[in-house]
Amino acid sequence: MQTISENACFGGTQGVYTHASKVCACDMTFGLFLPQEAADGPVPLLWYLSGLTCTHENAMTKAGAQAWAAEQGIALVFPDTSPRGEVVADDEAYDLGQGAGFYVNATEAPWAAHFQMWDYVTEELTRVLDHSFALDMERQAITGHSMGGHGALTMAMSLPGRFRSVSAFAPISNPTASDWGRKQLSAYLGTNEETWAAHDATLLMREKGFDGPILIDTGTNDQFIDLLKPEALAEATAARRQQATLRMQPGYDHSYFFVSTFMEEHVAFHADALYA
Repeated sequence: MQTISENACFGGTQGVYTHASKVCACDMTFGLFLPQEAADGPVPLLWYLSGLTCTHENAMTKAGAQAWAAEQGIALVFPDTSPRGEVVADDEAYDLGQGAGFYVNATEAPWAAHFQMWDYVTEELTRVLDHSFALDMERQAITGHSMGGHGALTMAMSLPGRFRSVSAFAPISNPTASDWGRKQLSAYLGTNEETWAAHDATLLMREKGFDGPILIDTGTNDQFIDLLKPEALAEATAARRQQATLRMQPGYDHSYFFVSTFMEEHVAFHADALYA
């Protein structure tokens, strides 16, 4: 692992690091905020998974999360959204290929050689963080935006006991029934739709639910709301009687202005679970 940068930030340190990923067969970059408490011992960890077209940098610089994480003594990790590099497959469309890994393990050519984002986040980067930083890996929570909200919800429901809480900002909630999902899942996983179900938060809610609290915010003026399908996840959550708070925020869109507005509440929500 190499250090790209480290900057003092709200009494702690905002770092950017790169490492050779065996899972993705390329170098991967991530951001990590450590609060000042990390100097004295391991601290809880909140994952932030970003959306389409983003890198590790978008939420790190736009979400305002470090101020609230510092207040709560929580570390924040910002993974990249896909493998990158000249040897990595890409597509002319913004919603497929580099910047659009969808947090799945691709099985189809040309994506399978590098696009193993599920294993990268849940296994490889988890090991890197555990071995390299003062983090309490017994206390993890996860959040994300849009495509990253999809990733956060599916990982939380598929890995019982891993995360104490999950939240999402405008998640892609029912990708198997949306153009933001069917295109990517068919490209990465093939045309057998049975293999897609493991990456659909609405279907996972119906089947499994989550063993902890959930918080989801979506803006009523989100320009992609028909692709996100928040109503499908809401119906599945109600049918399962899952512990959850699902909010439609009047006037807000899909941007980081929306994310940053509600970030304080999301970090506090996770802090309640991480310190319970």
